[in-house]
Amino acid sequence: MDKRKLGKTGLDVSLLGFGCGAVGGLMVGGEPADQQRAVARALELGVNYFDTAAQYGNGRSEENLGRVIKALQLKDIHVGTKVRLPPTDPGQIAVGIAAALDASLRRLQLERVDLYQFHNAIVGATAGGNFAVESMLDEVVPAFETLVQQGKIGHYGITAVGDTASLLRVVDARAFATAQVSFNLLNPSPGAAVPAGFPAQDYGGLLAHTKAANMGVINIRVLAGGALSGSEERHRLASPPPDPIGSGSSYRIDLERARRFMPLVHDGHADSLVELALRYVIAHDAISTVLIGIATLEQFEIAARAIEKGPLSAAGLARIAEIQASFVGEQR
Repeated sequence: MDKRKLGKTGLDVSLLGFGCGAVGGLMVGGEPADQQRAVARALELGVNYFDTAAQYGNGRSEENLGRVIKALQLKDIHVGTKVRLPPTDPGQIAVGIAAALDASLRRLQLERVDLYQFHNAIVGATAGGNFAVESMLDEVVPAFETLVQQGKIGHYGITAVGDTASLLRVVDARAFATAQVSFNLLNPSPGAAVPAGFPAQDYGGLLAHTKAANMGVINIRVLAGGALSGSEERHRLASPPPDPIGSGSSYRIDLERARRFMPLVHDGHADSLVELALRYVIAHDAISTVLIGIATLEQFEIAARAIEKGPLSAAGLARIAEIQASFVGEQR
């Protein structure tokens, strides 16, 4: 498994990461033996980055990952988790972040994590659980710095959700080490300019900004919550179709649009839509690692084989750009 640098953290992370969220569901509701088998196989394949969060299954994902780490006595891996604060008064953000981390470390049975990420949306003015740029820089960053000094976290980052102008301001401030970015076949705007009328959130070339800031990028929603499998079928462990992040206004619209890439599979550019989606994003050099959530070990094996084939050809990328251009003017 190829590795890439996770930005200014200096960590070398596997190009394919192991997502422990509820969309795939294995690390939330799977059988303990299956969870351990999947993590062990991921290690054999060279995967060394494992990503979880407190809200995945109300802590069950962290608990299950912690149990497996202890059972397998894992040492040479990197673990990232996240905090999502409820509506929080100014001056109480640091308290909330610290308390959430302590709870996460207990569930993970760890003394520290390599990466702690702020999972709330970033907006122009704080409202409810959405936080303004000023709160991010004036309160969240100092709170994370304290945790670094205490030895509880190695590095800290953001999940790049919210309004684009605010996200770019936070990235350009160069205070955070990593960003989780929604980048996929349905929304290329983090990596390339899109014309007016493209039916997705315009992230304004976010990846160019993260690269300039030397931020590591963790690619999330590479399969658009499952829509880029091209199939409506969902495993019993998987969540119901999730709300899109940054792409269409509904999962149904994302699924219908995803199927328009099938001619590339028929023409041999990839063996499946899943492979096409994975090899599309790793063609961008700003991507450090791609997270895939799974319900079964077989799904992870498929993803690993796709990643090992490397980025798509220039011809394949050009065909994708043509299909993406055909979306312009459609209903989001």
